[in-house]
Amino acid sequence: MQAMAVNAGARLDRLPISKFHWRVLGLIAGGMFLDAFEIYLAGGVLGALVKSGWSDMARNAQFISTTFAGMVVGAWVAGILGDRYGRRFSYQANLLIFGLASFAAAAAPSMTWLIAARFVMGLGLGAEIVVGYVTMTEFVPPQQRAKWGAGLSALTNTALFVSSFVGFLIIPTAGWRWMFVIVGVGALFVWYLRKAMPESPRWLESKGRTSEAEQVMRDIEAEVAQSHAIPAITEVSATDPTPKRSFLALFSKELVTRTIVGSVVLVAINTVVYGFIAWVPTFLVKQGMSVVSSLGFTTLMSLGGPVGALIGMWLGDRIGRKRGIIGFSILAMLLGALYPYSNDPMFLSIVGFGLVTVIYILVAFTFALYIPELFPTDVRMRGAGFCNTVGRVMTIVTPYMVVAIFGGYGIGGVVALMVGFLAIETLVVAVLGIETRQKPLEAIAPSHSPDMSTEKLKIA
Repeated sequence: MQAMAVNAGARLDRLPISKFHWRVLGLIAGGMFLDAFEIYLAGGVLGALVKSGWSDMARNAQFISTTFAGMVVGAWVAGILGDRYGRRFSYQANLLIFGLASFAAAAAPSMTWLIAARFVMGLGLGAEIVVGYVTMTEFVPPQQRAKWGAGLSALTNTALFVSSFVGFLIIPTAGWRWMFVIVGVGALFVWYLRKAMPESPRWLESKGRTSEAEQVMRDIEAEVAQSHAIPAITEVSATDPTPKRSFLALFSKELVTRTIVGSVVLVAINTVVYGFIAWVPTFLVKQGMSVVSSLGFTTLMSLGGPVGALIGMWLGDRIGRKRGIIGFSILAMLLGALYPYSNDPMFLSIVGFGLVTVIYILVAFTFALYIPELFPTDVRMRGAGFCNTVGRVMTIVTPYMVVAIFGGYGIGGVVALMVGFLAIETLVVAVLGIETRQKPLEAIAPSHSPDMSTEKLKIA
């Protein structure tokens, strides 16, 4: 069959790590870093807008909610476009969208304009996180997938610290508009560099575009062969003809459980990240801190972002995805229970740093590793896109919930909300989740999916 002539999955999985993989990582990480920077800059910007009287808690909630409304649409469209037109098309389009919209935000004459620009930014922001992790997953061999996926998360989430630190330096002196200018310039630069990035051979093969998949594979192998000996192919996956599965395949008998697990996980993680971390500067300002002090505390806590991702990189293949998600969710709940009682600045910093670290270990385990691994190649983008969409839908209402709960119950009420979502996620993963550690993507696919209707043939 045609698919045997390419065998993209097995050929990619047997390649040694080389400059090619580092180049792909750099190009994906560049866009995802800017995506995260754009999301996290909201905390410092909104705190400054409240302090100056340009905005208030209600309009800040509208800003955040509008961001996630755009991200819902972006995540959904990214899944459809990524499976239909390719990973390359999708990641270039979303980067251009949020880059250009950033310039519009920098020129905003009013909060209404800024909120509208933020919706357009959200379209690109929601798409980038779906496409980036899926694309990285499809290029890296299974023995290295945890390190590289979590490594991508670590590079991405350094933006939590960098955006906080840059905001600490720029917002009090030059003003908040320059934060958006930085993102716009960076996004257009990375968009230009990414034009040289290859399409996923796994995706091309899944679409029956075997001649293109073969050419891309030969180019990749030639690049790797310049510095490494390439092992012979020992197995061929003789796949059935290319499937033509619709979105409804995600709710089929083979995939519905995975769709439920992925959706619940991302609802919980999105609520924790964007219902708590994004609001920390505003919480501190409302409790009487100056903008400079609140940004300083937030910057110290935000160091937990890259630290957590690096821990996830180290532990991903040691303890497994399922056990890691359950264990660190429980730890996050325990630290969350301590946070409302952190009145001493030093204790606040320590507990806050620990909580942020654990949250970003979970981000590495879920966004970077688990969700992209759950779905077969032909519906991987739609599966990841749907789970991200469900997670983002929850974050549309989360800002209004945070404002109401914070007004009535303070930071303790907000943390209780976070703990509740983590408890539900822990239970669902424990009961319904599967383990994906160090398995080829084709082996993780359900037994009735086209990815697994294979015959293993030994090559002499």
